[in-house]
Amino acid sequence: MREVAELAGVSVAAVSRYLNGGYISGDKAARIQDAIDKTGYVRSNQARSLRTGSTRLVGVVVPKINSESISRLTAGVSEALQAAGYQMLLANTANDPACEIEYLELLQRYPVDGIILAGTVITPAHERFFTAASTPVVVTGQYVEGCNCVYFDDYEAARDMGRHAARVSSGPVAYIGVTRGDAAAGVSREDGFRAGLADEGVMLGEGMYRESPFSVDGGYECACELLNMTPRPCFIGCATDTIAAGALRALTEAGVENPTCRVSGFGDNQLLRTLSGGIATIHFGYKTCGATAARMTLDAIGSGAPDTLRQVKLKHSVILD
Repeated sequence: MREVAELAGVSVAAVSRYLNGGYISGDKAARIQDAIDKTGYVRSNQARSLRTGSTRLVGVVVPKINSESISRLTAGVSEALQAAGYQMLLANTANDPACEIEYLELLQRYPVDGIILAGTVITPAHERFFTAASTPVVVTGQYVEGCNCVYFDDYEAARDMGRHAARVSSGPVAYIGVTRGDAAAGVSREDGFRAGLADEGVMLGEGMYRESPFSVDGGYECACELLNMTPRPCFIGCATDTIAAGALRALTEAGVENPTCRVSGFGDNQLLRTLSGGIATIHFGYKTCGATAARMTLDAIGSGAPDTLRQVKLKHSVILD
């Protein structure tokens, strides 16, 4: 900074004000920037964090990066953080709960100013980390008792879809779910779908439930099994749009067309909508969820109170085919 100041013909204090966004005249600002360009000076964020006690970084832990819902979520996080002068460090866990714990502990040691976790399976190890964390933590996508979180009402959303399935189906209704270790996508969506069917006096057809991984191939394999049953299902509800994409592929290969068998999902995947012409699905505001989580994290950082409890439930909308 002294070298930049000497080259620009200004004080070190003027360089500091310029770098930190303080007021400085246009002529001095131009000279300082020219000196920075000539010297290749780069401010050390590590030194800055030692002085200020802040890295202006937020760690974001996600289960997979090749998901449209996660990309929308992280877009919301990134925009909100950048607007406040923060940046995010992204960690991908490939749906491995143990890997999530490793990343959470690593980020806290790094350190970052806050952590956002796109939650799936919340284990006792997660709960212990949340309780002991010295860094503000916000969980998205799951309601976690005693923890800051932004989540959706997956049960009521699935119940709405179950009612729709019962009303439009003229025969057996099937459902492809995911592990019930995932409280939102696994438990709430399956239970809500069953409850929606029951509201209309319908039940899942006998043997018409399958559990799939969070993948297109998983949805395809499960749907192939269901389509080999007699009678065939007339409606296949799916826990995610990714699984629904696999189910649609199975229907196409089997020569089964809508409305002979309808498919529903969760997530309002834009690519799936474009390619398929649209299926019944649940729209969640993932970008809004990410932005909300980021602002909650920033509020906790600013207040210096990482244990301040805030839990926000966001609305959903039903999109019918």
